[in-house]
Amino acid sequence: MKRRTTLLTTALLFSLTTINAQATLINETVNGVNLVYDSVTNTTWTQDANLLSTMLTNAINQYGSDNKLVSDIVNATSGGVIYDVPNAYDNGTYTLNTGMFDSEGFTTWWGARAFVNYLDSINYGGSSQWALPTEVNGIGYSITDTQMGELFYNELGGTQGNPVSSGQFINLQTYLYWSGTELPTSSNPYSSGMALAFNFGTGQEGISKGAPFLAWAVSQGNVATSTVALPNAIWMFGTGLLGLRLVRRNTSKNEIKQHYKSAD
Repeated sequence: MKRRTTLLTTALLFSLTTINAQATLINETVNGVNLVYDSVTNTTWTQDANLLSTMLTNAINQYGSDNKLVSDIVNATSGGVIYDVPNAYDNGTYTLNTGMFDSEGFTTWWGARAFVNYLDSINYGGSSQWALPTEVNGIGYSITDTQMGELFYNELGGTQGNPVSSGQFINLQTYLYWSGTELPTSSNPYSSGMALAFNFGTGQEGISKGAPFLAWAVSQGNVATSTVALPNAIWMFGTGLLGLRLVRRNTSKNEIKQHYKSAD
């Protein structure tokens, strides 16, 4: 009995461990949306690295205009206002407008923030936790302790000054992508309140807010696990407990039979 229980428990634990095991980058599909999970940063990326452009282009092809989609993106932010660190462009309050989006995916930092808010509002890929990637204040090359830096240098094999291959992603542009990280207020008007960006063409960090850069949304954790795989794991756990119960019941029956045989 003890050996059977040990084997069953070991098998159950092994199956759960297998579910949780992840490759460094793993492709996922949730609600028909293609995603890529990075187990190093525990971050889920949209597989489409220029999703804003794809959505705007699809709207134009389908409806002849992207006006409604752009309006929806702007309206997804409460009051149409982004609150930020005061900078050379605003005093801490920026009102969104529909003219800040380009069909090729280029937008200002405020437009990028509005875009991830929109993805949250439609629960894109089963997540309402979309955001711009985080960076650190360290302008230059070879910064790997950030979501985009780690992806560029360690996962996609990028090198300083050279464009990176797209790997498991599509529409990855060799250009600057906005982060959600802002610099603090300072006496330097060039950097005060600006936002960090990462260049997938060179592996270098930069700063701005009003320049037309690209937006790539990330969601913390593994979106596919939280929306799909976890129920499966729970089901397998329940199945394992049921199996253990059956083993115990069969063992009890055998013990009863053995008891009556001894009595005879």
